[in-house]
Amino acid sequence: MGDPIDPESSDLLARLYAGIASEAPWQSFLEALARWMASTYATVILTTPGQRQPGTIVTPGADPQFSEDYISSFFADDPFRDLPEGQVTSLAQFAATHPDALFPAYREYLQLAGGEQVLGLDLRFGSDKPGRFEARLRVSRDASLPDFTANDRVRLQSLVPHLRIAVDLFEKLQFAGAQRGVFHAAAQGLGLALVVLDRARRIVSTNALAERFLGEGEGVSRRGDEIAFAATADRKTIDALLSPLDGAAGAGVTRFRINRPVHGDLVATARPLALPAIHSGTGALALFLARPASDMRLDPQVLRDVLGLTMAEARLACVLNAGLTLVEAARQLGIAHNTAKVQLRSVFAKTGVHRQAQLIAMLATLAN
Repeated sequence: MGDPIDPESSDLLARLYAGIASEAPWQSFLEALARWMASTYATVILTTPGQRQPGTIVTPGADPQFSEDYISSFFADDPFRDLPEGQVTSLAQFAATHPDALFPAYREYLQLAGGEQVLGLDLRFGSDKPGRFEARLRVSRDASLPDFTANDRVRLQSLVPHLRIAVDLFEKLQFAGAQRGVFHAAAQGLGLALVVLDRARRIVSTNALAERFLGEGEGVSRRGDEIAFAATADRKTIDALLSPLDGAAGAGVTRFRINRPVHGDLVATARPLALPAIHSGTGALALFLARPASDMRLDPQVLRDVLGLTMAEARLACVLNAGLTLVEAARQLGIAHNTAKVQLRSVFAKTGVHRQAQLIAMLATLAN
């Protein structure tokens, strides 16, 4: 059948690859795709299976109200999904084999949004791992336009290899952005080892101290490209934090002690890293490891990176750690007492403690 992407279509591919790093990812490509397919709208959805909200949904030119209605009323139970992986499927084809799936309310929504002429494409990534997610591409035509033809489906199908590469690169860019902050604390010579894990529990990156701890093979180690823990409780803690549907996912900072009788215990501080454009819940995990006798000094920027605080919250935590009351801390920082109270409540929520004394004890595990 030949390659439907001729030289005139090079602009489409340029927009696809350049757009993933732009301030408005996917928008320019989708606008060009709609023109290329002689369609009314083109939509991309990035989501994790089982989530009630998408990580990303972009439909340039569509009425925002229709998009809101779709997310609130249809996304979680969208009947036009779970399409054959990597194969362009028309809504008409789907309806012929799933006649009961397109319930009346969904058909009414499609009519209001422009009609039932839709081509769909589902791409799944990491389908055999807990870190799986999927990209859904939808191209639609207003009812006043001609129906999609077999050649239209071939045309869209020709983009599949490029879309796979682009979505994979987009996830990697999101992951790199999430890691950037946490590496600051571990790069300052503060006695912190850092291991970054993706949602499939794979080790994505480490620093030299982390490699040393993992290489010692006691309590925590590297098993292939995954992290392994000797204690079942430690393993379950990490699994819960990385589980996309677990209530603990995204719950803030978690601390636990890794028992190592020979090489000396480690204090582990785990902080979820969000990749909201891909995953609705936790996207990855930063695991900081330190010896209990570490001489790490408390620094606001370090606390911000390790605990996921804002800079203002980190400054307040450092001042409180010096032994000041909240009133004294507010005065030293030049902020209102009520502002300090609001910041402290936020610090409590992000670190999982409930009282100032618990906060100071937790900070001691990082600084002592």
